[in-house]
Amino acid sequence: MNGFDVTFRDERDWVDFGRTYVASDAFRTLFRDGMTLVEETAAYLDGDGRDESRLVSRDATLSYAAESMRLTTLLMQIASWLLVQRAVAEGEMTPAQALLEKHRVKLGATEPPKADAFTLLPVRLQQLVLRARRLHARILHLDALIADDRPTPRPVESPVAAQQGLLRSAFLARQA
Repeated sequence: MNGFDVTFRDERDWVDFGRTYVASDAFRTLFRDGMTLVEETAAYLDGDGRDESRLVSRDATLSYAAESMRLTTLLMQIASWLLVQRAVAEGEMTPAQALLEKHRVKLGATEPPKADAFTLLPVRLQQLVLRARRLHARILHLDALIADDRPTPRPVESPVAAQQGLLRSAFLARQA
């Protein structure tokens, strides 16, 4: 092979990270942890969070409302992504259909809360926000791996390059 004439192996040689990951125990754990966080947050915001929101300072009231809405939105995006990936794992949806669903729910970057306002929030809400952000970052990373899961083609010598090499060898042998 001369390094310039390259073709690529058949796609059947490739391993699809997305399909293997969503069928793994690691994904099932991620799914369980994500859904547990959604349930925990919902229970907190509907229960203790309501009580704690009444105890925060007047300055923190707006921050509490804004952060709880951001948290809820973030967790909805996480839950949607997890449910779509589980549907792929269970064969209810193809990876191509999952990609179409991806356009409906954006997993974009989130802006961090303002540090001074964040510290005024109840500790439990702060913990939930931080856990959700870590999970979101992890899912963004996995989503990028799954979406960019185009296996790196392995070069093989093209038939034309092989024939050119044989001709070159024949002419060099003749000149010697």
